[in-house]
Formats: sequence, structure tokens, C-alpha cells
Amino acid sequence: MKPLGSYSWFKLAMNKYWYPFVTRRWDQDDVVFLNWGYEEDPPMGLPLAPEDEKNRWGIQLYHRTATQTDLSGKKVLEPSCGHGGGGAYVMKTLHPESYTGLDFNPDGVAFAKRRYPLPGLDFVHGDAENLPFPDESFDAVLNVEASHAYPHFDRFLKEMVRVLRPGGHFLYVDFRGFLEYDEWDAALAALPMRMESKREINNEVLRGLDNNSGRYLELVGSRLPVFLRPFGKLFAGTPDTLMYKELQRGRLSYRMYHFIKD
Repeated sequence: MKPLGSYSWFKLAMNKYWYPFVTRRWDQDDVVFLNWGYEEDPPMGLPLAPEDEKNRWGIQLYHRTATQTDLSGKKVLEPSCGHGGGGAYVMKTLHPESYTGLDFNPDGVAFAKRRYPLPGLDFVHGDAENLPFPDESFDAVLNVEASHAYPHFDRFLKEMVRVLRPGGHFLYVDFRGFLEYDEWDAALAALPMRMESKREINNEVLRGLDNNSGRYLELVGSRLPVFLRPFGKLFAGTPDTLMYKELQRGRLSYRMYHFIKD
């Protein structure tokens, strides 16, 4: 097997160690969204239940990505579902027939199962680069701010295409640093799918981060040991971090896509 490069080893460590560590630290705080958030100008004003207000910006990223097509009555898969908040929101508001969240982190899957016992919503442990599902078994695949941590993005794309039915939708949002733009663009251009839309959303994500940063800083300060707090802040994208500044400068691109399988 070809050895992983140093950056791929970093991504593998993120999946295997960091995300399970965060889950164990933050589950008692009911952290159900792990994305950077999204807000428009003027504000979206998305109607939410009172209990969902604290997660508004994470929910709005899911809403904008998922509503690029009509998911009602569809079978939806979300590789890298995190703590399950996005799946629960989509299931309750967009009314797919079923929603399967898959995650590499078994602690996150266990948390999501406990937190969201909803009809039609299921969470399973698995690898986004080796999806444990039959060919052509889903109408849509939703992937939110996750693929930057995959050691082999091309394997995920191949698996995503395999499990999608003809006419199925790939609803995708994520970021890359400027050194990865060419590789990212080439991988997506090689998909045997039709690109319906592509949009850079740096400004919207920065607004989401501005709104989320207070809560993230509180969690990092209260739940992480001192030596891990700088990395926790980087992970959370708080305004004093390199990630936030690179997003401002445009040296990091956050994009939203919609593809259809021919």
C-alpha cells in the first residue's frame, strides 16, 4: 500500500483521535453541531424552534446545503454526521423518507443515537472512504464540512458515486487551503456527475464564526486541558486563529456544491 504523506497522517489523527476526544469532552454540553456556521447579509431569519436557537448558525449551514434540492420522500446518507444535529434537523424539517448518518467516531455515533431517537433517523459507525452500503441505495448524499479531514478524498468520491442512484444528488460544502485548490478542483471535475451549482461562501461562514465564537471559546476554555487549547481554538475557527484569518484573506476557500449523478 502506498505510504500516507505527512498531511494524510495528520488527517488520520484528526479522525481517529481528535474528534473522539472532543466528543467525550463536549457531549455533556450538548454540542450537536461541529461546523463553523453560516449567516447571510441580510440575515436568513430561518424560523427555528426555541430550543434550536443556540445552534442557529450550524443549522443554517445544513439548511442552505440540504435545500439545494427537494429531499422530501428521499433516502439520504450523511457520511461524517458528527454528533447528529444536522441529521435531526433535516429529518424534522425537510421530511426525507429516511436519513442515515455515518461517522468514523464511535463515541459520536453513540451520542447521536441517544440524543436523537427519531423515526426514520439512524446512525451507524463506518468509514466515509469505504461505505458499508449496497450500490445505488440512496437518493442523496449530504456531506458538510468533513472531507478536508479524509486521508484519501478520491476514495470518498468514488464511494459516494457508487451508493447514489442515477439522478441522485451530492450536496456538498467544505473548505480547502490555497495549496490544495488545484487538487480539489481536479477531483471534483473528474466526477461522473453534472455540476448544478458552485458557490464560494467565505463571507457567510465568517459571519457564522463571529456568532459562534463566544460559545466555542467557552467550551475550549472549560473542557480542554491548557496544552490543547490553542489547537481547540484552531479547530473552532475563532477570530484570533490562522484559519479565520486565511478565510478572510481568501487563502482558504469555503465552497458549496450541488452535483447530480447522470
